[in-house]
Amino acid sequence: MIQRLGHQCIQFLRSTGEIFFLLLDTIYSFFSFPLRWKLFLMQILSIGAKSQMIVLITGAFTGAVFAAQVQFHFGKLGMSSATGPVVTLAMLRELGPVLCALMVSGRVGSAMAAEISTMRVTEQIDALRALGVYVTQYLVVPRFLGLVVSMPLLVAITSGVGILCGYLVSVPLLGVEPAYYWENTIRFTSLDDVWMGELKGMFFGGLIVLISCYRGLNCQLSAEGVGIAATQAMVYSSISILISNFFFSFLMNILFAG
Repeated sequence: MIQRLGHQCIQFLRSTGEIFFLLLDTIYSFFSFPLRWKLFLMQILSIGAKSQMIVLITGAFTGAVFAAQVQFHFGKLGMSSATGPVVTLAMLRELGPVLCALMVSGRVGSAMAAEISTMRVTEQIDALRALGVYVTQYLVVPRFLGLVVSMPLLVAITSGVGILCGYLVSVPLLGVEPAYYWENTIRFTSLDDVWMGELKGMFFGGLIVLISCYRGLNCQLSAEGVGIAATQAMVYSSISILISNFFFSFLMNILFAG
């Protein structure tokens, strides 16, 4: 058991280091080679535009059920007017960016890892190297920029729709006074809360791309390896999002409080 635990720790440290070097290589490739605009715009379309419906549904029902649960309990305490700011802050700071990133990691991260691992298994990556193409610049940079650019927009959709659906559940269905709802929401919400969610979205987007591309570039050379790479990309991305969100939240609160 100790040997297996030590092996897992070493493997984790090795993977973390290699992902960090992949990040450095991505930054180097971005500044050293011209951007392939066609690939970049294709990633914007594939990642951003085609993920809107998923994050819209996620944000809508998350905001609705969260507002209902808050109102059920706050109403008993005579604090119905606090439902608005609680739902808004939760969606902007935590639920919006985290749930959006989890859904994107499941849809985009696994597909990204499966695509790159298939290219590795079928020796397409070796062919790119033989043609003098820098693999990181061709495969990783467009995906990295595409997801980092798309994630803030997807987070905004998730949070905005969640706040709207929270209002529709709280006011028309549960009878919260709309004037107090919006007054307290505007009073206790600031632009810093919006920026916190957007920065989280960009960070989570970069995390998803790096982990997914790393798993795809280092998959086993078999059909089974493609499936394993796709599964590991989704699982590791989701776990990394949840863990990093804890520390990122503390950091953002310290920075914006200052």
